Amino acid sequence: QVQLVESGGGLVQPGGSLRLSCAASDRSFSSYVVGWFRQAPGKEREFVAVISRTGGATSYRDSVKGRFIISRDNDKNTVYLQMNSLKPEDTAVYYCAARTIATIRTDPLDFGSWGQGTQVTVSS
Repeated sequence: QVQLVESGGGLVQPGGSLRLSCAASDRSFSSYVVGWFRQAPGKEREFVAVISRTGGATSYRDSVKGRFIISRDNDKNTVYLQMNSLKPEDTAVYYCAARTIATIRTDPLDFGSWGQGTQVTVSS
């Protein structure tokens, strides 16, 4: 399993932006599909975005399409989640996760390595 560390969370006003980072310890990070998930209090963990090994393919949950962008820099072993036009309903702990199988998946159960999470709070 690869070790993942998220950063970049915080408190932001509605309409604001944040960029989350997910840094990996593994030099073969480019061999992992990486996803972002989030979990709000009292709710199940849900898929947000996922990116393929090379970054050539991405997928998003409908509610963040057009607002969030997932990207990766394999030279830096890092995946990013740029979040724009944030809404109060985006408030959650955000986790990045990695899987070694190349196919893109959106189910948290398909990911074997997880970070500790970073809190995002959208509030005025």
